[in-house]
Amino acid sequence: MQIQDFIKKYDTQNQFNVLKESYKQVADAWNNKIDLSHLKTEKFSSILFCGLGGSAISGDLFCDYLSGELKIPFNVVRGYNLPAFADETTLIIISSYSGNTEESISCFEQALRKNSKIVIITSGGKIGDMSASNKIPVVKIQSGLQPRYALGLSFFSLLKIIQELGIASEENNVKKILELWQKRGEEYSSDNNQAVQIANEIIGFIPIIYSSEFFASTGYRLKCQLNENSKLHAFHNSLPEMNHNEIIGWESYKEKQFHTKVICLTDKEYHPQNKKRFDILREILAEQKIEVLTLSSNEENKKVRIMDLIFLSDWISFYASVLRGFDPSEIDFIHRMKQRLT
Repeated sequence: MQIQDFIKKYDTQNQFNVLKESYKQVADAWNNKIDLSHLKTEKFSSILFCGLGGSAISGDLFCDYLSGELKIPFNVVRGYNLPAFADETTLIIISSYSGNTEESISCFEQALRKNSKIVIITSGGKIGDMSASNKIPVVKIQSGLQPRYALGLSFFSLLKIIQELGIASEENNVKKILELWQKRGEEYSSDNNQAVQIANEIIGFIPIIYSSEFFASTGYRLKCQLNENSKLHAFHNSLPEMNHNEIIGWESYKEKQFHTKVICLTDKEYHPQNKKRFDILREILAEQKIEVLTLSSNEENKKVRIMDLIFLSDWISFYASVLRGFDPSEIDFIHRMKQRLT
């Protein structure tokens, strides 16, 4: 079968088109009118970004995107509880695409009790209702998508909040990223494109993803997208930390026990020692007869390169799903977990 035949057969909710038109999410988020005038004079001691899954990855990505620039501590909270240091000087951003994520609701309730400064990113739900009753500013985003397919909405809404508060200025980069995603959407929706080729190469294998520095969240995003979209186990770690522990696990590697390929995310602006670490790691893995795939971006701007590989990762996981005969929309085990918890 041709790739389009796989898409027609397995992509029941047309995520192909959602991905292709992701650049429109960037425009929608960036052009969204939000009023944060009452917060512009505040001096925040820290920022907490609360979310789970597809709503949380924006926070990780944000840290990498503005790495070396942020002068305010920024932490991602994936759970039910805010850290003890959260108080009235803390800016707490609650991100829940559905508005019904129970962990995020718990953090929202605590933030209200702590009298923290709060901003919400959501399409509605219970969190939307709580925001209205407590007069909390809401960045309302388009509904009807699955959270992991709405990264353009969630990430660029977060970036817009930060710009509105005068913490960063990203207008030019956002325009470049929007244009790049539009161009890549055309490329990756064509036959036998780069994303299809990489997806084909990992079929039948368990991907191990290694990245470093400002690509840590990109590597983790690829891992999570392979999990949710492709219904595939995948694992991620970062260098140099991986060189101090996980690297030893490869000493006893046996292909029949662990059928794997390694994917390395590399970049020209990595620390020189990290570049050397990737070279040495490839040599070690080659000795163990482990195939290594390398992903990188040639874009001039580091921030644009991050978003370039993020978008490629999403397409790889989509194609890996349909090529393996799975629906990239289905998340049955997540639904079962939520139902049992309720």
